[in-house]
Amino acid sequence: MKKREGFGSRFGLLAASIGSAVGLGNIWRFPYIAGEYGGGAFLVVYLLIVAFIGLPLMMSEFMIGRMGGKDAIGSFKELAPKKHWYISGVLGVLAAFFILSYYGVVAGWTLEYIVNSATNRFAGKNSEEITNLFVGFISHPIKPIIWQVLFMFITGLIVSTGVQDGIEKFAKIMVPMLFIIIVILDIQALRLPGGMEGFKFLFKPDFSKIDSKVILGALGHAFYSLSLGMGIMITYGSYMSGDEDLGKTALQISIADTLIALLAGLAIFPAVFSYGVDPTSGAGLVFMTLPNVFPKMPGGYFFGVMFFVLLALAALTSTISLLEVVVAFLVDSFNVERKKAAVLSTIVITIVGVFASLSNGPLSEFLIFGDNIFDFLDKTTANYFLTTAALISVIFLGWFHNQEKVSDQITNEGSLKVGYSGIFNSLVKYVLPVGIILVFLYQIDIFGQI
Repeated sequence: MKKREGFGSRFGLLAASIGSAVGLGNIWRFPYIAGEYGGGAFLVVYLLIVAFIGLPLMMSEFMIGRMGGKDAIGSFKELAPKKHWYISGVLGVLAAFFILSYYGVVAGWTLEYIVNSATNRFAGKNSEEITNLFVGFISHPIKPIIWQVLFMFITGLIVSTGVQDGIEKFAKIMVPMLFIIIVILDIQALRLPGGMEGFKFLFKPDFSKIDSKVILGALGHAFYSLSLGMGIMITYGSYMSGDEDLGKTALQISIADTLIALLAGLAIFPAVFSYGVDPTSGAGLVFMTLPNVFPKMPGGYFFGVMFFVLLALAALTSTISLLEVVVAFLVDSFNVERKKAAVLSTIVITIVGVFASLSNGPLSEFLIFGDNIFDFLDKTTANYFLTTAALISVIFLGWFHNQEKVSDQITNEGSLKVGYSGIFNSLVKYVLPVGIILVFLYQIDIFGQI
């Protein structure tokens, strides 16, 4: 059999995994979620959840991939032949497929906004005009699809060239670029008049704001932000060498992911406070609120363009990882040549994405269980696929898989001296299932009905 391709260096592995976790969720979603849930109070809860739930869940997915040595489905079949645990992998692959179909649409929006910023289209427009610009664009039958197709073409091209020559090579370039751009934006934002108020909002917690809603919101976002339940970390785990320290790697990825989310908040909240924008503006913060702010800033033209380039890079690092889950499945399970698998996957996912895009305009009246196609794909994957896939994974690893083999994965067959094996096992057995069930109940809004 042909030797399975893997990452060529530890930095390449970290860059690819960090790139997967870092996406629109960090730069678009984290700031507005933090704004809605009270800034610093949300941050404290979020960090605790990442440490005790996100980190061990990521390690669990890495373990399954490295032990199985195949794609998200094939790894379960290797570890538990003739059993049905592979359903977790099936849900993960389906989640990656459907998430990428609508995520590619949003990623395409970032390209439109790079052009809008570069051509100074936001200058002189009031907030209502900028909002109408966004709504008119996403509801247009052609323009968003052109950008979506272009973005998916770039994604497919990178994935088709392989793990080392494609994913790893580009991640090594894109992830450092992300850090550089976001730090430049932070420096500029903190220099704005009143910008330190945004800093205080993010880092000075008001613990009186912590309630069950904040905790559940942080739990749901941690799950979303770290790319868990999508088959990504299982797939990347299968590319890891046997001497890779899983705990250290997962910790570094979690820290980098959280750091970029914080840096994104530092780039946004000082500007928001400086220009009197409501920090709880919600999902429209990036596409409908910030374009009002940039033209008013010193050097706003340059920083506006840079911000949307940052968004596009973050989106690309995630679309590559999502597509790789589907491509790896076709390569491993059906022995399809990588380039063919990448082309086929990209075309089919893009076609589904076209319908998701059109559901914001011409197909807006076509509803599935009360939601348009875009929202249905989003809710179905987030509410059911991701949480169910993750729950099956931790139950399998914590209760039905050989615990000695789990400990061997943590210690690399005894070559690493670690003292957290017992804690990890307890978290996987007891804490993670409860946490994942709470995420599931929160996502389907069961708590809002109590």
